[in-house]
Amino acid sequence: MQIPVQVTFRNMDHSPVLEGRVHEEAAKLERYFDRIMSCRIVVEAHHRHHHKGNLYHVRIDLTVPGAELVVNREPAQHQAHEDVYVAIRDAFDDITRQLEDHARKRRDDVKYHEIPPHGRIREIMPAANYGVIETPNGRAIRFTRNSVVDSDFDKLEVGDEVRFAEIEGEDGPVASTVHVVGKHHIVG
Repeated sequence: MQIPVQVTFRNMDHSPVLEGRVHEEAAKLERYFDRIMSCRIVVEAHHRHHHKGNLYHVRIDLTVPGAELVVNREPAQHQAHEDVYVAIRDAFDDITRQLEDHARKRRDDVKYHEIPPHGRIREIMPAANYGVIETPNGRAIRFTRNSVVDSDFDKLEVGDEVRFAEIEGEDGPVASTVHVVGKHHIVG
């Protein structure tokens, strides 16, 4: 880290053992992203005078290139946080997930979902039990009555938008499954 880790205790006595644990957890973060600029951690007891049943609040602020990542664990939401070590563990688990996501985005390693092949019905031959789909790039893909899923072949119309799974048939590409795209589907 470019700036040393800053640990603050509020409404509780300073504990070298607890501070050591926080520093160990903070050091592990560099495994996930090695360009952390600063890390500030606040460990706070909800009430100073409770000795039993007190809930702990942990806040972690990480500054990394292009972002500030924050975890703010509210004690009221987590009864397990009567143990300060559990509260610290949970907060570092959360910041680790955020840091991993940030590192993936920086590497442009984000999952993109492919749009399934799609097109419009160009022609239908009900007597011969087949039709032809035209893709946006002008390819013609044949399909049969049996390949239409969740719709009735006899109700298909020229111009209907469909998505499909393509396989190589004996006479060229064919659609093994054809789904009519409803109003709520967006195909790009």
